[in-house]
Amino acid sequence: MQLARNQFDLIPAHFIKQSPGTVNLNVMIKTVIFDLGGVIVPLDFQRGYATIERYCGCPAAEIPKRLRKTDVVVRYETGQLESPQFMEEFSAVLGLKASHDEFRTLWSSIFLPHTLIPDAFVEDLKGRHRLLLLSNTNPLHFEIIREQYPILRHFDHYVLSYRVGAVKPSAKMYEAAIAQAGCLPEECFFTDDVLPYVEGARSAGIQAVQFQGYEQLRRDMQEHGVTI
Repeated sequence: MQLARNQFDLIPAHFIKQSPGTVNLNVMIKTVIFDLGGVIVPLDFQRGYATIERYCGCPAAEIPKRLRKTDVVVRYETGQLESPQFMEEFSAVLGLKASHDEFRTLWSSIFLPHTLIPDAFVEDLKGRHRLLLLSNTNPLHFEIIREQYPILRHFDHYVLSYRVGAVKPSAKMYEAAIAQAGCLPEECFFTDDVLPYVEGARSAGIQAVQFQGYEQLRRDMQEHGVTI
């Protein structure tokens, strides 16, 4: 989850060159893998920019442009920066003046309160499948999300970019997810709102669909053999 128009905006182009793989629909799904931002947690980047604008001299529309000229967010989301160093570099890029608590508030202002899929739905899946999160995220965002969204308690494991040292659609992310799935790649179902990340999962042999809403996800899951 990056502070851009969407998660895809600040990922360098060389990370997204993936070819879709062959998907086997004739297997039993054992593990269900969810993206986090844009699938479980709703995001509003314009709201985030407007919040940050109040703490710096940079207009909201200019914020993503400045960030795209740096690699500060990608380095944070791949574990190359600790939170204090990230806050310092991010603030320098935007001329931001905020206390630690203020920074924490503005950095999490992209998150909206209600999840995109019901807690009860994920809880029911938990009884039938192993559940994983696979997310491009950073320590501060994930800390806040765990505090604010109890739905995360249903997941067996979190595969997070800052722990893996790579971001989707790098093959390292899908390999890490498969390692935690405890089954074959084709026995995994994955959903993500960003199409190149879906294609990256397919390249790794995972059955994957683009998230387009809760009702569509239910239909996609049924078509792919997920027991719901």
